[in-house]
Amino acid sequence: MSELIAEYGLLLVFVNVLLERAGLPLPATPTLIVCGALAATGRLSAAAIFVLAVAACVIGDSLWYYAGRFYGRRVMKFLCRVSLSPDSCVRTTENRFERWGRLTLVVAKFVPGLSTVARPLAGAMRLPLGSFELLNGLGSVLWSGAAIGTGMLFQTQIGLLLLRLRDLGTLAGELTIGILAVYVAYKWWERRRYNSVLRLPRITVEELRRLAASERAPVVVDVRSAIGREQDRRCIPGSLEMGLEEVTARLAELPLDREIVFYCACPNEASAAFAARKLLDRGYVRVRPLGGGLDAWAAAGYEVEHRLGAADVPRTSLTALPAVSTAVALGSDMTSSS
Repeated sequence: MSELIAEYGLLLVFVNVLLERAGLPLPATPTLIVCGALAATGRLSAAAIFVLAVAACVIGDSLWYYAGRFYGRRVMKFLCRVSLSPDSCVRTTENRFERWGRLTLVVAKFVPGLSTVARPLAGAMRLPLGSFELLNGLGSVLWSGAAIGTGMLFQTQIGLLLLRLRDLGTLAGELTIGILAVYVAYKWWERRRYNSVLRLPRITVEELRRLAASERAPVVVDVRSAIGREQDRRCIPGSLEMGLEEVTARLAELPLDREIVFYCACPNEASAAFAARKLLDRGYVRVRPLGGGLDAWAAAGYEVEHRLGAADVPRTSLTALPAVSTAVALGSDMTSSS
C-alpha cells in the first residue's frame, strides 16, 4: 500500500475516500493511516492529504444528501436491502437522530453502519443544506484528522508492519483476502440471523380491511419512529401511535383477546415484526405485522388519515390543542391536497 501511495501520490487518497463515501466497500481509513505515516517521514504532505480527504467526503456525502432529498425514504430502503449490516437499518439511524439530533452527522463516520443511512436521511428530513454541510463537514474533518493523526503518531509501528507484509509477499495478499472473506461471511450470517427474527406470518392489507369492518375489529398500531411519522403524516384510520420501545410498557392498551396488527414503513416490515415478536414472547397469540406496511395499505387505495405534525401546530397552542386527525380517501382528494 505504501508503494502504491508513494507512486501514485495523493490521487489514490482522493479516489479511495470518494469511492468509500459514494457507497463502495473500499475502506479508506487504512489508506489515510498509511498516508499519515508517510507524511510523518516527509514523503507526502499531511496538509494535502487532509484537504483531499475532506473534499472527497464532502462530494460523496452531498450526493447521498441530494438523493435523500429528491427520492426520500426509497433511497434508505434500498440501502437497508443491499447492506450486509442489519444495524444500518433506517430505524436505528432515526433513533440516533432522535437522541442526538443534528450531532448525529458529526459522529456518524465513527459509528459503523450509521453513516450509510444518516446522509440520505438528513436529505429526506429536509435538513437545510447549509446545516448539513457544516455538521457533516465537521465530522469529515474529525474523521480525516483522526486517521491521518493516528498514522503520524504510530509511524514506526506502521512502517514495521508494512515491511513485514512486504516480506510475506503473496502470503500477505492471501491472508488479507481470507480475512475479508471471513468478515463478509460473518456479516452474511448475521443478516440471516437478523432476518430469521422477522419470519412471522403477515396479514395482508385486504384481510386487515375485512377485519376492520367486523364486530371484533383488530387493534392496529403504528410503530414508526417519531421522525418517520413527521416525514409521512399518513396513517391507517384509528391506529395507535406507539414507539417500538414503548410496546412492552403499554401492554394495557393491547388486549390479549383481540387481534393486534403492527405496521411500519421500513424494509421487510422490520419494526412491525420486532414489535409482534415482543408480544409473542409475552404470551400473545393473535399478533401479526402488516405485509407491505403503510405503503401497501395506501397503494391498495384504502382510506388514510392525515395527522397534524409539530410543524403544523402554532407554538402558542401546542399545549391546548387536542389530537386532531382528518380522514381522507386516497385518490383525487389526496392528489388535490398534495
